[in-house]
Amino acid sequence: MTNDTYGLKYIIVKQDTLLVQFYGSWEVSDDRRPALDALKSLHQKTRLKKVEFDTRKLSAWNSGLLTFLLNIHAFCEKHNIEMACAGLPQGAERILSLALAVPENKNARSAPEKVPFVDKVGIWGLGQISAAAEMMGFIGEVSIACLKMFKGSARFRMSDLLLFIQQCGAQALPIVTLISLLVGLILAFVGAVQLQMFGAQIYVANLVGLAMAREMGAIMAGIIMAGRTGAAFAAQLGTMQVNEEIDAFKTMGIDPVEFLVLPRMLALVLMMPLLCIYADLMGIFGGALVSIGMLDISAVEYYNQTKASLNLTHFGVGVFKSAVFGILVAIAGCLRGMQCGRSSSAVGEAATSAVVTGIIFIIVSDAAMTIIFTIIGI
Repeated sequence: MTNDTYGLKYIIVKQDTLLVQFYGSWEVSDDRRPALDALKSLHQKTRLKKVEFDTRKLSAWNSGLLTFLLNIHAFCEKHNIEMACAGLPQGAERILSLALAVPENKNARSAPEKVPFVDKVGIWGLGQISAAAEMMGFIGEVSIACLKMFKGSARFRMSDLLLFIQQCGAQALPIVTLISLLVGLILAFVGAVQLQMFGAQIYVANLVGLAMAREMGAIMAGIIMAGRTGAAFAAQLGTMQVNEEIDAFKTMGIDPVEFLVLPRMLALVLMMPLLCIYADLMGIFGGALVSIGMLDISAVEYYNQTKASLNLTHFGVGVFKSAVFGILVAIAGCLRGMQCGRSSSAVGEAATSAVVTGIIFIIVSDAAMTIIFTIIGI
């Protein structure tokens, strides 16, 4: 049986042996690849037991020949037919043996299994329960480390603590300055547009002062530290996890929570209130720029109005919130770092997850504390 389109002949050399003869050029594309209909027809007639090849008249070949041979191999394997590769070109025989060295995963090309919506919800719920359990366990380990610190038995280096204080404090001032100043400018500008309609533009000082002292100063500082420091903590600990340094600490009998997590958390908790106060002042200064430049309010009037509207309680609320935000950002960053996988991509995922988790913690806790402070009249 001859197929001149592809340069292919099927010859029955014995009662149950088929010789597949190739000739001409087999540099064919996928859309010209021959089908196995003729081979199937011959097998139905003669019940083949062996397939041989003759490529002496083959002038050129590429992957099209290999694909056709793989299809023949799959047919022979399905029908228990012996496939003798001795007559193939030496290069094609080697490539074919490599291709068949590792069997194909039968599920590799199967369509993904459709999971019912209820099952997805259940899987998600179980994942959240597991994540909550891991977080509570981590918080418990951190609490034990803090108790050891108060007893003087926690093991960490003071030089590490001072380094983290520098990174969380002094090195964060430029970005805190920029963001807080702009937030104060925006609050003052938005407030001025509305208050000018009633001739009450002097109360821009009250608006900016109260908003920065009670809410925006602490929130903006917390979000900045979540994106800057929380992600850095997750990346640092995640990289140590990838390099198996944390495993080395455990092998040497050193608690990684005490040695790695505790100094980072202390540094962030100590610096967040200071950054919050600094952010408050920068925001109030930004409001003063708008008031003096747009509303013809003198610096003395703005200062007196701000002083009359604020007291230490307002600043205390913001500082307390910032301390809580510092704890939450440190927990989010260190937790995601300790949960990091063993690959380079896992480090990036841990850093991203730390930022998202930290910001969610900040917003949820701020809402809860605001409601509590309102109820108790603070």
